[in-house]
Amino acid sequence: MAASSGGTLPEEQVRAMFDRIARVYDLMNSVMTVGLHHRWRERAADLAEVGAGDRALDVASGTGDLAIVLSRRVAPGGEVVGSDFSERMLELARAKAPRIAFEHGNALELPYDDDSFDAATVGFGARNFSDLARGLAEMARVVRPGGRVVVLEITTPAKPPLSWFFRAWFDRLVPFLGRMAGDPEAYSYLPSSVRRFPDARGLAAAMTAVGLVNVRWILTAGGIIAIHAGEVEAE
Repeated sequence: MAASSGGTLPEEQVRAMFDRIARVYDLMNSVMTVGLHHRWRERAADLAEVGAGDRALDVASGTGDLAIVLSRRVAPGGEVVGSDFSERMLELARAKAPRIAFEHGNALELPYDDDSFDAATVGFGARNFSDLARGLAEMARVVRPGGRVVVLEITTPAKPPLSWFFRAWFDRLVPFLGRMAGDPEAYSYLPSSVRRFPDARGLAAAMTAVGLVNVRWILTAGGIIAIHAGEVEAE
């Protein structure tokens, strides 16, 4: 669930944290989600609506799982670029999928031209943007008119009993797993970053505020996971 900028922590501190946890990142994701994160990425790729020959950008790509899903959707003849600010994460992504272009970049200042992608996605990274509006605006900027911006993120369920389970999972189990993995700071940061992030309706409003249209979302995993999609307005 990689970052591109740093919540309430300084960006350099967040980058260093993701560099540290890179070696256990994929394993921890699978343990924390019981392997369901792969299915959620597939659904995010569905909402991106890319096909053969298209060009897609995956922001805060981490070790590249969502970029890999997108690469299957744009084949043959398409291209996927994965962008992240953690070099260690990028190293692992390149080893996992050497045919995908994984590039160093900051989500708040993407090094790509306007209208240069058919879709842009971010999976479990938007909550780490130090400026959510700016990150969303950058994703919209690099997508052509009519293309899509998709955000896959953890959200906080409001109603019991799921809200009780969520608190137990995030406030107790996730930090415990972090201690077992040797980095309690990183896996204490995860619950706090989720709590700071807007709920599904609030994220939809933020996407609309940067000019995206037809914004909609789906909730899955009992309301713990939200997948939003918005379109860049056609000219």
